[in-house]
Amino acid sequence: MSRALRVLESVGRAPKGLTVKQIARRCELTVATTYHLVRTLAYEGYVIRREDGTYIVGLEVADRYRELVTAFRGPPAVGETLRRAALDTGYSHYLGRFVGGQVALTAVAEGHRSPYLEDLVPGFDEGAHATALGKSLLATLTTDQRYRYLREYGMRPFTTATLTTTESFEADLAAGDRRGMQLEMGQFRQGVACAAVLVAPDKDMERRVVLACALPASEMMTSARVVRAKLLTVARSVADGIASDN
Repeated sequence: MSRALRVLESVGRAPKGLTVKQIARRCELTVATTYHLVRTLAYEGYVIRREDGTYIVGLEVADRYRELVTAFRGPPAVGETLRRAALDTGYSHYLGRFVGGQVALTAVAEGHRSPYLEDLVPGFDEGAHATALGKSLLATLTTDQRYRYLREYGMRPFTTATLTTTESFEADLAAGDRRGMQLEMGQFRQGVACAAVLVAPDKDMERRVVLACALPASEMMTSARVVRAKLLTVARSVADGIASDN
């Protein structure tokens, strides 16, 4: 199974397709083993063989992704609240929580006034230190837990403004606590700002939920208090939706 997943990952990283020999070389497998794995993945629909003999990702992968999005989205009332917030404000809204101990984005409602962020889709689990959503979740951890998390997943510099030391990150979280809203401006994407608040605190790490929105950095500089007030209102509606489902 591990080898089959390696094959699938290699094919997924090559949109132009790979031959069996290329897959074998990238996965450090024999051609015979690779052929057997690829044939099985193709039979199940996870890869597709093209006329030129190369393989690309199959449609079954998209089906699994849709199932992931559905599982992450939560109760219908929560999704409707996000869509309404995006429509009312024009800003894209996001939900996030810990999944398997890792910060993950679990739901998205796009707003027409927000810059398009192609990376921010359900399942995105990078850049917790550079997004307000990630900061809001990491702020619920102890200092030691945060240190271990950042050490394990790193602090990649997405932009020149990204915080890349634990000292600067801790200071930033403290400022967010005083503000009542975690914030980042240009730390994940140049010219884009993101704000986040905690929706559902819980002793169980995996049940903590945060709400975030993205907008042009220039608008955040003049509208931070308004953004915070609207986020808190939406957060209460999301909390009610989660509670009613439970």
